[in-house]
Amino acid sequence: MTGIDLLWMGCAAVAAGAVNALAGGGTLITFPALTAVGLPALTANVTNTVALCPGYFGATLAQANDLRDQRARLLRLVPAALLGGVAGGLLVLHTGERVFRALVPYLILLASILLALQEPLRTWLRKRSPGGTPAKAGGWLLVPIGLAAVYGGYFGAGLSVIVLAVLAVMLGESLTTLNALKQAVALAANVAAASCFVFSGRVDWAAAAVMAVGALAGGALGGRLAGRIPAQTLRGIVVVTGVVVAMVFFFRA
Repeated sequence: MTGIDLLWMGCAAVAAGAVNALAGGGTLITFPALTAVGLPALTANVTNTVALCPGYFGATLAQANDLRDQRARLLRLVPAALLGGVAGGLLVLHTGERVFRALVPYLILLASILLALQEPLRTWLRKRSPGGTPAKAGGWLLVPIGLAAVYGGYFGAGLSVIVLAVLAVMLGESLTTLNALKQAVALAANVAAASCFVFSGRVDWAAAAVMAVGALAGGALGGRLAGRIPAQTLRGIVVVTGVVVAMVFFFRA
């Protein structure tokens, strides 16, 4: 990978970090950018997962105060997310480049649809639990969270929307509480998958390092731009971009 390629990846990561902070869907920027510089689809996916770990950590840390009263839930959900993330990571490593590349357009299209549903989901959540009425889901919550984490470990884009939907259906809490729990679950799934990739030999470490720094910088930039750029408009742009990228991969396949 040349210096120009790394610069391109750094810029893509900054954009993705800002988009994640404002609207979500940053993976729909970084993954196509990685394949555009010549990385195989599987390597791009693995590298992207490793590179985005700091972003998930930062998002979870920012909402740590909302997690302090949810330790009991975390003790149940985090292990399920870790196991699901490992399963998804191992699954993608054993998929093979040819099969994974054939799945890429469907995965990107799914992620775009999930991102498009994010705002309607949030609107429904606000109407459903404006005051935050606690509910008990018991062990049944572990199954869908584990399955969502498998998807997150396999590809990742749209994981937050899936987890938020699962939590919303099975728990009656405020949106702030659900968001914090979602961040912790997404972090666990992402880190678990990344741990499978570290020694796989498929990570482009130069790109991952540049992207990690770029994503952190982009996240900080997005935080400052919050309120100045309509998140719904930005989300719409990312969704359209994702659909176009999916179509490109469909035609290539």
